[in-house]
Amino acid sequence: YGTLLGSQIFQSFVNGIVAYRSLPRPQFATLQTALFPIYFSMQTALPVVLALTYPGASTLAGRVTSGLGGVLEESNRWNVLLPLVVMAGTSVANLVAVGPATTRIMRERKHQETRDGKKSYDPAPHSKEMEQLNQRFGIMHGVSSLLNMAGLLATMWYGVVLAERL
Repeated sequence: YGTLLGSQIFQSFVNGIVAYRSLPRPQFATLQTALFPIYFSMQTALPVVLALTYPGASTLAGRVTSGLGGVLEESNRWNVLLPLVVMAGTSVANLVAVGPATTRIMRERKHQETRDGKKSYDPAPHSKEMEQLNQRFGIMHGVSSLLNMAGLLATMWYGVVLAERL
């Protein structure tokens, strides 16, 4: 749990921001393109590990089973299973769909920069093609960020529930 939450907070609020401010855009893009598959893979795998290692607990209603059986118990569906599914689901979406789509758009923008003789982030005006690519990139980046924040909130929700039970 600590590795998952720590990596989410570090990537979202420290690493990404510092790298964006410190590196030229092409190097920043190269770094993020290399880091995101690793980051999203960790975010996908660690909720599975959390589900498999879920600690059982004694409650007024009786003993809650540990491991996957405990996660699937009816009493845990909303406060344990749901956050774990959200964590894994948002990460899978970023890993297999949104992240690769964003990377493809970045490559398309790079090719369009060569055709236009102007960077995608240079001041306007831009070609119609670049404007469309910039808009698509902004949308995909926004979707990825929202998925990442949903996963982070689900991780925090799971942590609060777990702390209450232990």
